[in-house]
Amino acid sequence: MSDGVESPRAPLSVEADLTLSVDGAQARVQSTGERLFVEIPSVVSAVALLNGLPLTELRRLHELLTTTGLALEVRAHQRTVAVLGTGARPGALSRQLGVFPLELRFWGVASALGAGLARTAERLR
Repeated sequence: MSDGVESPRAPLSVEADLTLSVDGAQARVQSTGERLFVEIPSVVSAVALLNGLPLTELRRLHELLTTTGLALEVRAHQRTVAVLGTGARPGALSRQLGVFPLELRFWGVASALGAGLARTAERLR
């Protein structure tokens, strides 16, 4: 490259155990080398996080992750609700909602919502 900056290359391995704050909500980031896991406290927080990313940035992040052989899983209540990068398989739901190339996992979202409701009911008892 002429600007002196190297392009990302595959494969890349990431070792991380971080805590991020996104709009006041805490998110924990962990990895297994080629998979990054962003654990968001709720489905509502996950939606807010994803809505905060412009589609162009989402696509750039997907390209970077794919080029480097990485995947990013967005999780709520220990359920995967979205995947980006290597291995992501966006379907009709992603296209209909206009978030392609993000793979939305309908059953992950439904299960995470149920887990959140169960935790709320447990606290109210």
